[in-house]
Amino acid sequence: MGSATSDATGVPPLLVRGRGGGLAEALGRRYLLSLLVRKELRVRYRASVLGLGWSYVKPAVQFGVYFVALGMVLRQREIGDYAVYLFGGLAVVSTFTEAVSNSTRSVVANADLVRKIYLPRELFPLSSVCVAAVHLAPQLVVLGLGALACGWRPDAVGTVALLASLALVGTLALGVGLLLGALNVLFRDLENLVDLLLMVLVWLSPVFYSARRVTDLVGAGSLLDRLYQANPLTVAVELMHRATWAGASPGNADLVPGGLLRDTVVAFVVSVGVLVLGQAVFRRLTGRFAQEL
Repeated sequence: MGSATSDATGVPPLLVRGRGGGLAEALGRRYLLSLLVRKELRVRYRASVLGLGWSYVKPAVQFGVYFVALGMVLRQREIGDYAVYLFGGLAVVSTFTEAVSNSTRSVVANADLVRKIYLPRELFPLSSVCVAAVHLAPQLVVLGLGALACGWRPDAVGTVALLASLALVGTLALGVGLLLGALNVLFRDLENLVDLLLMVLVWLSPVFYSARRVTDLVGAGSLLDRLYQANPLTVAVELMHRATWAGASPGNADLVPGGLLRDTVVAFVVSVGVLVLGQAVFRRLTGRFAQEL
């Protein structure tokens, strides 16, 4: 029986490991992506009576607590409509942290699939980002209702700001998720380190406080101030504030930082760069996944 023809390396062509089409191929496998998303949701809400309904109940209760405790009892005065301000920022940051945390674990969590069948490995981090987006939708509903109750009305600029905020978070989360998901296969301690970093991430963006406080602290136009304003997550939070909270009461818009359009462009450039880096590292390491797992 003849042997398979070998190439210059002496390896039969049928045994050469391919890298696949990367993220573009994963985006084209929408059916597989939907299966992975449904699987993650079923596992999360297994044996639950309300199921996905909890994703509506929890943010509604959370918003009510913020409104009563911070708006009425503690009477936070620096930022008007503070419950809307806080909830909008938390919706952005919590979505990012959920997507990154689950993406970091996604390849290892699907080790059986990685070892047994071929599919674009990028599907695993991508499905984690999609699950986070599913959980974001109820938060946006609660946020919109709360903002309407405070006097906010939708406007064209705010709608664009909302879409930009969502696109920015999704791009950044996917890029970071691809990078960390690949590295976590080789270094399992990484997921614990990521959890620690994500715990403090909420304090690095204007969620509990206004960005003006940071500017006053480090000096307007200083290097630290520019780095803070260029942080894509900071920009995404401010875009969400512009989309909802800024129009709720007179004077709120004064706390929205100037130059938001410029910062948004910079943030998208940074986020796309992170996505390109994450995809490059993921594709470089994907051939080792089955062996390491």
